[in-house]
Amino acid sequence: MKGSSMKNVLTITLNPAVDKSSTVDRIAPEKKLRCETPVFQPGGGGINVSRGLIRLGVDSTSFFLSGGRTGALLEELVEEENVRVNPFPVSGNTRENFIVVEGSTNQQYRFGMPGNEITEEEQSGILDTISAMTPFPDLVVISGSLPPGISPAYLRTLVKLAKDKSAKVIVDTSGAALKEVLEEGVYLVKPNLGELGNLTGIDSLDNDSADEAAQELVDAGKAEVVVVSMGAQGAYVVTKDLKEYVPAPAAKKLTTVGAGDSMVAGMISVLARGGECSEMARMGVACGTAATMNPGTGLFKKHDADRLFKWLNKRSANAVTT
Repeated sequence: MKGSSMKNVLTITLNPAVDKSSTVDRIAPEKKLRCETPVFQPGGGGINVSRGLIRLGVDSTSFFLSGGRTGALLEELVEEENVRVNPFPVSGNTRENFIVVEGSTNQQYRFGMPGNEITEEEQSGILDTISAMTPFPDLVVISGSLPPGISPAYLRTLVKLAKDKSAKVIVDTSGAALKEVLEEGVYLVKPNLGELGNLTGIDSLDNDSADEAAQELVDAGKAEVVVVSMGAQGAYVVTKDLKEYVPAPAAKKLTTVGAGDSMVAGMISVLARGGECSEMARMGVACGTAATMNPGTGLFKKHDADRLFKWLNKRSANAVTT
């Protein structure tokens, strides 16, 4: 990879959670269901990206909102994974999500809670705290959903703040929030086919037309780099100078949970080391695919990601020479 110094990375999670998961033999209504001992894991897009980066040997600061007893637990869980935390205190309790795996079918049921409303005073404090960071990070990753009280326009303000500090902003969100931040313009965005279709007004996007739709976003100045996530089909990476398809390696898929955050972590790990966009996309696909190989709510295993990344690099080199 190019570049000798590691870039400073900040991940921002505005709607974090503690993910509480358990297993029950069979789910049935109106019965007392006997569950296994629950497992608690930190959750939220940016937090998961920081967790993935640690596995790839890249340090980052994880900024997230934290409130009440659940927030204190979340801070402990993130610190246990050797992530450097910067929690911002809020008045409401951090939300808790509940995941149940039905043992007899191996089906997973995910119950996501909305979180408490973030006050205007707290929103101002978040911007002030991030703005005062010294040195300001080179890469700012904003990932996950928005909690009640925070509007898509606020997210655009946050993006502008980071850009004004000369940071490259990477955003992984959806819906109105994604549309809003793209009006401001970001360095990198990772929509799936459905999200890309909504952004470009094209209802019937497929693998063959995804690169052209992504090029529209680049040409409009909404993102310098667009990585279209296509799940088991891999991804397209599009810039003003590059249009490349990266296939997903064949793997036994056990879950899709955490694949998107793992993909972002893989991409950021390359950007932090000064790598090129094509290499970045391959590492993203490798980590995203590796995450699907693990059951439950975990992310990827590094040895799986490394093996898949080597396969993708070899395939890319062969494509160049043939």
